[in-house]
Amino acid sequence: MTDATDRAQTVVFTGAGGEQIEGYLATSAAPHEVGGVVVIHHMPGYDSSTKEITRRFAALGYNAICPNLHFREAPGASPDDAAAAVRAAGGVPDDRLVGDVDGAATHLRSLPNANGRTAVIGYCSGGRQAFLAACSLTLEAAVDCYGGYVVEEPPEGFPLAVRPLTHLAPRLSCPLLGLFGAEDSHPSPEHVAELDRVLTSAGKDHEFHTFENAGHGFFSTDRPSYAAAAAEQGWALIEAFLLRHLATR
Repeated sequence: MTDATDRAQTVVFTGAGGEQIEGYLATSAAPHEVGGVVVIHHMPGYDSSTKEITRRFAALGYNAICPNLHFREAPGASPDDAAAAVRAAGGVPDDRLVGDVDGAATHLRSLPNANGRTAVIGYCSGGRQAFLAACSLTLEAAVDCYGGYVVEEPPEGFPLAVRPLTHLAPRLSCPLLGLFGAEDSHPSPEHVAELDRVLTSAGKDHEFHTFENAGHGFFSTDRPSYAAAAAEQGWALIEAFLLRHLATR
């Protein structure tokens, strides 16, 4: 992989409702057309670790963009403050999320080196949102990294106004890769098994992997939840999955 820092920048693009929102774009240095990856950040926000992930996709040979889903509530605020404002408002509305991901994907497809093939990947709350986007938009691939509340109802008092999404499974537009921790509770292994059953019943292309000795947030290198072995295996699966589905046809 090559370093993508010098090809990364903050951009403005058109999101849901025609509003201009902020995003972090990292572009590939490959001398040929490439696919694009929309990176959906976790609930802690549009932070340095998610921007690092975005640059990693560029280093792997893709154009990648991370939309700032909290931009409207707290433009210019720190990730922690912006995330707190969004939690207080009940979270990012599902319809707005879909519009913002659609706008981010459109921006990627407009780049001069784009091959028109686009994937979405999300972590934590972003995993649920990646599933939602893949059931609402036409994409070539989706990756759900431990997204909770796709299957299960949130507990009483949960700050986000989210509901299960299994009713959308018949609308899944692309292959789905799911990466989960065996020690997670949202989603738990039972929730993952239920989602597998629903997608299999709907005839949808998917592959799920659950890692032992890993819980929620095992990709987060800056948090105690980081599980190096699971993250290493997970990244290898992501790389192989995107190579299969985003290569120029």
